[in-house]
Amino acid sequence: MFDITPIPAFADNYIWLLKSERSPEVAVVDPGDAAPVLERLRREQLSLGAILITHHHRDHTGGISRLKAAFPNSRVYGPAHETIPEITDPLSEGGEIQLPWQGDSLRVFDMPGHTAGHIAYVGDGLLFCGDLLFAGGCGRVFDGTMAQMAASLQRIAQLPAETLLYCAHEYTLDNLGFAHWVEPENQAIQERQRSTQTARQQGKPTVPSLLSLELKTNPFLRTRIPVVIAAAERWAGESLNGNVARFTALRMWKDRDYD
Repeated sequence: MFDITPIPAFADNYIWLLKSERSPEVAVVDPGDAAPVLERLRREQLSLGAILITHHHRDHTGGISRLKAAFPNSRVYGPAHETIPEITDPLSEGGEIQLPWQGDSLRVFDMPGHTAGHIAYVGDGLLFCGDLLFAGGCGRVFDGTMAQMAASLQRIAQLPAETLLYCAHEYTLDNLGFAHWVEPENQAIQERQRSTQTARQQGKPTVPSLLSLELKTNPFLRTRIPVVIAAAERWAGESLNGNVARFTALRMWKDRDYD
């Protein structure tokens, strides 16, 4: 197994640092900014062997060129169906990468929705999900579709409940505010709001999160729960048949009335 730690960037991004005691070479996930990565590598005397990208947005890719300049031999893995010039190893569903040290690998899932070519990296009990799923919420739909996003989220919901979800932003407290709108009587959401508030006051990250907790508190994974369906239908003013329609109503509700 390997260690995973966050490198904060910008106002609320997390760049994930993957390292093993077996090697001084490490990997990073979604480096939107090179500066904090280079500082961490310098401080810990590490070398960058791999850069993993989930999608094309600049706050996830902006640091690639500078990191490659500093570590020319590093590989850049990323979605085959998006245009990211620095990628050396394009990936799609079923792909697999070896991390810079021997013995650990990650599989690739196509997870469109937030963007049309978004991918995720899956390991033993963990998922690097970029901007697809957030703690307590999910990403906006940009150049993907609502149907794609709904399907990708349901695919995450089918993973083992103990899966750790490594998203790329510290949006948890805000997301739980909307979750409380949807389910004001949900005790798990209320408890999570309190614990998240405490963590943020102490300067602690609230991710990764456990899928089991998301299934209890994240409305975008709860589109088959009657109380969530009822809330979405009240907002939409009509019956909503099927997961895609319910997800779409929830996402539009948050986009229009909450964010």
